[in-house]
Amino acid sequence: MKGTLVLAALALAYVVWLPPSSTAASESKRAAVPRESRIPAGNAELYAREVGQGTPIIVLHGGPDFDHRYLLPELDRLSDSFHLIYYDQRGRGRSADRVQPEDVTLASDIADLEKVRQHFKLNSVVLLGHSWGTVLALEYALRYPQRVSRMILMNPAPASTEDYKQLRKEWLEKRVDDMDRRKAISDSAAYKEGDPDAVTAYYRIHFKPALARPEDYEKVIARLRASFTREGILKARAIESRLMNDTWS
Repeated sequence: MKGTLVLAALALAYVVWLPPSSTAASESKRAAVPRESRIPAGNAELYAREVGQGTPIIVLHGGPDFDHRYLLPELDRLSDSFHLIYYDQRGRGRSADRVQPEDVTLASDIADLEKVRQHFKLNSVVLLGHSWGTVLALEYALRYPQRVSRMILMNPAPASTEDYKQLRKEWLEKRVDDMDRRKAISDSAAYKEGDPDAVTAYYRIHFKPALARPEDYEKVIARLRASFTREGILKARAIESRLMNDTWS
């Protein structure tokens, strides 16, 4: 969450102002209303949410044990100029039904992203990845370079095993107290059983240095807590473990 993304759109000024047509106004209003859909992907059904108009941007959430909801509503501000396409990755959020942790791999996540591109009939896309989503964006671009026009990488996760080891080393050196408190929580029975309050307490420590303004920090924590269920936590945690083995391990 350390990264700050600012996208600016340049507007043309006209000497003569012309009121928008009723058709254009209606299309603009319709585009501002989020649309939901389901995308078949093998035994999974991916939940997708789109809003806005303009250049399509597929948004890849972080975690990898989260879903897209923590990015809202702030990221929706870009919908005035861009067609934002969010989706919950396989086994997470509203894409969890009928998915077992063993169904999820880095390869399946990449294949699902390609399914999303095909579903929206996009020849090429801009990928906006946050944290874990940056890893997914990079891996997808390596396999489908012709399908990616641009990438926006926010607060990137480590891009290699060595980068991951370096990050862990820095945390252990600079955030000793935080790491000890996180370990105490993760060793507790409540955390291991997927208790939402225990997991929220863990992430409260994890994200504390990441947001400069206390009000933003509290908003993110509240959104994560609202999305947590015991079943969802345990499934997403198992998925995270598998994806870590596929990447940084």
